[in-house]
Amino acid sequence: MITQHLAGPIQRRILRTVLRSVLLLAFVPALAALPLQAQSQATPPLDGIAHIAIRVHNLDAARDFYKKLGFDEAFALSKDGAVYQSFLKIDDRQFIELYPVTAKDPDVGFLHLCFESDNLQAVYDDYIARGVTPNFRIRKAGAGNLLFTLKGPMQATGPQNIEYTQYMPGSRHYADRGQHLGADRVGTKLIAVTLATEDPAAARAFYLDKLHFTPDTRYKEWHDFLDLPGGSGEMVEIVPVTKLGAKSSILLTSPDIRKSAELLHSKGIAFTDRDSLTVTDPDGNLIHIIPQPRTSSPKTR
Repeated sequence: MITQHLAGPIQRRILRTVLRSVLLLAFVPALAALPLQAQSQATPPLDGIAHIAIRVHNLDAARDFYKKLGFDEAFALSKDGAVYQSFLKIDDRQFIELYPVTAKDPDVGFLHLCFESDNLQAVYDDYIARGVTPNFRIRKAGAGNLLFTLKGPMQATGPQNIEYTQYMPGSRHYADRGQHLGADRVGTKLIAVTLATEDPAAARAFYLDKLHFTPDTRYKEWHDFLDLPGGSGEMVEIVPVTKLGAKSSILLTSPDIRKSAELLHSKGIAFTDRDSLTVTDPDGNLIHIIPQPRTSSPKTR
């Protein structure tokens, strides 16, 4: 009787163990089949787009043009008295970098895109763990911030150079916070950059599978954007090279789109006025401006 009395609980424990094993075996394939987004909950966020870099024919002319758009030069880097990099300010954490053409680099247009993180080491470590190999270890860049880069999809001039930065106290960017914020900027936030690639399908897969971007649902009726990991609300758009060539294209938001149009008109800058305002800079790069969203606004950085 005692043996029979004990057998019941023991058998039940064995049965529960077997059932747990069966359920686990059934669950593992299901986990593997989950969409990438569901498996990447621990992906470190990117805090937003830090800058876009473009090369221009005439640095002074380009700086004057962007000044008319309300974007002041925060600072510049020079060597032997010649400026080789100008930093134009959109807001305290977003910039347009201008590089002049040289005998070595005579081609104008898009150079690279840079994403920001407040924990660059976490992003770097996550990439290494997932087999995404940066070009070099994190190091300090010329302006004083942390930096690493990554080789991206093929574009018109070769593989895309993707930069990642973390703003550091004491850097040129950090020291300029609260300064050089033009009162009459045609746009006050950079929310998207268009990337012209040789193989858009492969480029899209790279950003989704390797970098853990996700398809955007807010603007899908207008453009096919991909959202950065995290809650910045900022995006990239991937198009074929034939649509944009080597030029750059950015999307800004404005708190008052009519005021932006009036500013462009007052400065004598030609623009189109349809679903958005569109301006072309002296080198053929495109600046699109849309109203700042009233709802579901991106996280403030």
